[in-house]
Amino acid sequence: MATPFLEVKDLHGWYGESHVLHGVNFHVNEGEVVTLLGRNGAGRTSTMRAIMGLIGARKGSIKVRGTETVDLATHRIARLGLGYCPEERGIFSSLSCEENLMLPPTLAEGGMSVEQIYTMFPNLRERANSQGTRLSGGEQQMLAVARILRTGARLLLLDEISEGLAPVIVQKLAEMVISLRQQGYTVLMVEQNFRFAAPLADRFLVMEHGQVIQEFTQAELPSRLERLHEYLGV
Repeated sequence: MATPFLEVKDLHGWYGESHVLHGVNFHVNEGEVVTLLGRNGAGRTSTMRAIMGLIGARKGSIKVRGTETVDLATHRIARLGLGYCPEERGIFSSLSCEENLMLPPTLAEGGMSVEQIYTMFPNLRERANSQGTRLSGGEQQMLAVARILRTGARLLLLDEISEGLAPVIVQKLAEMVISLRQQGYTVLMVEQNFRFAAPLADRFLVMEHGQVIQEFTQAELPSRLERLHEYLGV
């Protein structure tokens, strides 16, 4: 049996008075790539933020390798081996590429070295001394992912990493996800770009109105496409 890295049960979440998550249930196994699908406003990003403790209030159960985290502060959750790459990337414009890369603390043993990161992302090596504002969108996205790989995180929460990027960069990011899975990383992705996500994920979870309403595997994908198009409006 696969070991669940992440188990989410009956998760509710709020931003102020707004109740945005309504009993989310799913799990992510060790070494698995899982994609959260759904229309905008379905609750996918809010689920990511709730896992990291970055939402106004949350109730339910979020276990990381068996440790309950629903009442833990964000920095303590990160130290359990979670790395969050938000949609807005969060690159510091006044720092160089390498300074951005070195900014987060080491959270656990086993993080990638700078040399390993530059091997995976040759563009970042070339741009090591460039200011954050001078990086292209694709380079900023690579840097945002690379930054959490250096911390020692083993469960990566990746929010819309392909959004707005040129096809050649999207292909490089797909190769990165495949490489990370081969290296034993566990990945939970939010993706609007279904063509990007489809070949990468082991399982797909469809969200609607703050709940997971469908779950299917890579093998089941061909038989679910028509229904999936209805859910996603694509």
